[in-house]
Amino acid sequence: MLLRDVEPGDVDAYVRMRCDPAMMAELGGPLPREGMESKVRRDVERAAAGTDWTKMIVPDEAEPGLVAGTVTLWPHNAYADAEVDAEGMSEIGWMVLPEFQGRGLAKRGVGLLLELARDDGRWGLIHAFPATGNAPSNGICGSLGFRYLGERDVPFAGRILRTNHWAIEPRTDLT
Repeated sequence: MLLRDVEPGDVDAYVRMRCDPAMMAELGGPLPREGMESKVRRDVERAAAGTDWTKMIVPDEAEPGLVAGTVTLWPHNAYADAEVDAEGMSEIGWMVLPEFQGRGLAKRGVGLLLELARDDGRWGLIHAFPATGNAPSNGICGSLGFRYLGERDVPFAGRILRTNHWAIEPRTDLT
């Protein structure tokens, strides 16, 4: 398995992940197909600038075009509160297509990105907000050393989602 930066040709993978009712069930339902090209373009630009890390999960290094999902790390201050410093926060999120689920690819991808963040040193405390009903993603957080901070409502794509709030400091929490 490897992680590679998002590329302009990843539109189909984005559509499969973000516009599918089953894939988006825990995120309030599918997103519209319109706009996926511009979403990919923004993600490619941000990855190239180094402001966001949008990585495609590639299960077989010999087939870099075969994408199993994404894992993304980005800065923002959308949920700033007493637990988050005044400069904002870093958030991580991931998705894996159904045919690749259950193989440990999401956990490995999240773990690899956290290691990169640890080595980079600029991300600080990293937060994750999986839906309360998303047992696999919550399990990933628990197994990788995230601390559970409680439930909270978070905005996503014009919706409010009930999530579990997890956090990890890669520089000190990764074993």
